[in-house]
Amino acid sequence: MQNLFIINNKNTQDPKINLAMEEYAVRNLDPSYEYILFYVNNPSVIIGRHQNVWEEVNLNYTDKNAIPIIRRISGGGTVYHDPGNLNYSIITSYDKKKFNNYRIFTEPVIKALQHLCIKAELNSHNAIVVNNKKISGNAQFTSKNRILSHGTLLFNTDLSALEKSLQVKNTHFKSKARKSIKNRVINISEILLKKMTFTEFKYIIEQSIYNTRDQIQPYEFSFNEWNSIKYLANDKYSDWDWNFGQSPDFFVQHSLECSSGRFKADIMVRKGKIEKVELLGLADLSHLLTHIFKDIRYLKDDIHMIINQKGQIFHDFQISEDDLLKLIFNF
Repeated sequence: MQNLFIINNKNTQDPKINLAMEEYAVRNLDPSYEYILFYVNNPSVIIGRHQNVWEEVNLNYTDKNAIPIIRRISGGGTVYHDPGNLNYSIITSYDKKKFNNYRIFTEPVIKALQHLCIKAELNSHNAIVVNNKKISGNAQFTSKNRILSHGTLLFNTDLSALEKSLQVKNTHFKSKARKSIKNRVINISEILLKKMTFTEFKYIIEQSIYNTRDQIQPYEFSFNEWNSIKYLANDKYSDWDWNFGQSPDFFVQHSLECSSGRFKADIMVRKGKIEKVELLGLADLSHLLTHIFKDIRYLKDDIHMIINQKGQIFHDFQISEDDLLKLIFNF
């Protein structure tokens, strides 16, 4: 067995820092060792590498509640993090037997849960479930010589905020984005036979993972390593073009019935920005909208600002500014 290093994240709950820490570790730390990182994030939505933000996230709710949306480097679905959720990351050498084999990485976690009399099991979607209710989602990132396998553990997460953050309005999308698998969820604290604190639960999970290794040693990032992690957090994980703009191209279709009539719009979005707007039976207005909105970020506030600036132009088409906003961004 390889020696295991426990990465000290200095108890930061900044999701940008913790995701940057994972990426830095998997790309830069000595590949002859294994590493594990435990962390807790402030309220945030963490989206999979190949997913479309607009298909996965209730942007009205996250904007209103100042919940950041951050894209990770691994695949899988979108998850909600908050201080009631424990995240664990295991970084190890690449091996075909480990690739896409989540059982290897989740086994000590499942054993710890079973030791607590929780009937946990890994399902076909690489989630840990109890009676078909999800308590843990898992995902992987691989390079030619490393594997990062990480997961969540819902201990006492705000499930109402989780549901509202990931509850997208019924809108018609066309894209090749990876779709999240919708699951019923439950907090581990609800099904424990004996009550315990988050800290006590974390300790039990840690010990179960540590028991599978020969030697355990702490890993402290150097001053230069911390600078690199902070740079990555600011340069990448705070960047709109990474978090939103990396969404796969998509079409979204909206319909609106108002005093001016019935409208149907097809909006093409590329790299998170409007590429084309088509209104059924209204070619002139379609050309105008495409011209005005092209390369505008597909966000409600950005679209609203342009409508306010160009509002006079639309009067000839007998559609109000409010109705136009609803037609283009009906979320």
